[in-house]
Amino acid sequence: MVQQLLQLDQEVFIAINGLNSSLLDHVIPFYRHKLFWVPLYVYIVVSLLRKFPQNGLWILLFITLCIGTSDTVSSKWIKNSVQRLRPCNEPALMAKVKLRIRCGGGYSFTSSHATNHGTLAFFLFFLLAKPRKWWGWALLIWALSIGLAQVFVGVHYPSDVLAGWVLGGLIGGIFALLYRIWFTLE
Repeated sequence: MVQQLLQLDQEVFIAINGLNSSLLDHVIPFYRHKLFWVPLYVYIVVSLLRKFPQNGLWILLFITLCIGTSDTVSSKWIKNSVQRLRPCNEPALMAKVKLRIRCGGGYSFTSSHATNHGTLAFFLFFLLAKPRKWWGWALLIWALSIGLAQVFVGVHYPSDVLAGWVLGGLIGGIFALLYRIWFTLE
């Protein structure tokens, strides 16, 4: 059963990674890079400080703690425990991978891009999107698309992204709950 799931994961990877689009080949490597999203991050910071003048800094501190936690759990604990090779470093798969960025070292499972962006999106979704407004859903789709971009460029399997997104959802949800226990949204 596990072998069949891993085979399916590789097949879905090859399907996504093998998509041919000269536009996506040029856009997605930038899209998945953290510096590309600096304007969004600045907008989030400024919006939180304006909307919540008394507790905006606490929300930003929680975001920092969320992402620090998610990055540590994903990059240090899970990746080093599972030690799954990236598809671009997997000897049986390397010839089939359409690599659009540098492969890099390190391990694949879980995708830290998916985990960290998922953590931010879920934290803000659970904390602020009441009732579930369109932008809350847009953040979740954004976080998932960042992870899928990792598959497209050839450095992660779909299961790496899915697991990272679930992990990010758990961490973001826990931190949103803790925030609501200790602080208000004033």
